[in-house]
Amino acid sequence: MSDSKPADQFFDAAIGLLQRVRAEEAENIEAAGTLLADTVATGGRLFAFGAGHSSLAAQDLVYRAGGLALMNLLAVPGAVGVDVVPATLGSALERVDGLASAVLDSSPLREGDALIIISLSGRNALPVEMAMSARARGVKVIGVTSVAYASETKSRHVSGTYLRDHCDIVLDSKIAVGDAELTLDTIPAPFAPASTVVTTALLQAVMATAAASLADRGIEPPLLRSGNVDGGLDWNSRVFEKYGDRIFYRH
Repeated sequence: MSDSKPADQFFDAAIGLLQRVRAEEAENIEAAGTLLADTVATGGRLFAFGAGHSSLAAQDLVYRAGGLALMNLLAVPGAVGVDVVPATLGSALERVDGLASAVLDSSPLREGDALIIISLSGRNALPVEMAMSARARGVKVIGVTSVAYASETKSRHVSGTYLRDHCDIVLDSKIAVGDAELTLDTIPAPFAPASTVVTTALLQAVMATAAASLADRGIEPPLLRSGNVDGGLDWNSRVFEKYGDRIFYRH
């Protein structure tokens, strides 16, 4: 690390990653946004899934001011976040074969829907099986992952494959294996992860693309407004009423 402050180093690292994603993933971002717009336009529903900290980026898309009201969280009990105790149980569940198929069997996902699957490593059984099983059900899958893991780590799925191998569109977050951007001689481990910052920004770029794509077709995007601005709650109530059969976080 140079003589600059760790905070500046982290900001520089995050900004550098965002610039790489913006330049190198532009075509895939456009394709992903168009796929989501296609799904909305044809009556499909939208879902997002992530386990552990990857769930943060999924949750960021759901019931969000300025976001598409039709985006629903596909939750796997015990694997969504660190609220489960012990937290290590969530990590263990990501490696359980068969869990994803069981979740999809009891979920509202159906042919014609779209599912965003977020997994930094893309190597665990849960996201790999989730993608494979969803596509077998006629669901379009957008995978958000760090492609580097596929060449530098071993898959934990019985097939030996990774999330990126089972997606209609792959968005590469460019995050280095280990997800820590900084090192210091006086600290024995790398630190300062940037995956949440980058993945969240990447997906919001996709959502912006989807909204604009719908508008280009003459379809008003089903966007939510902040409940903390005047008229926001009334606006959202109208959206919920119009699209209630495609919104599952209110049931």
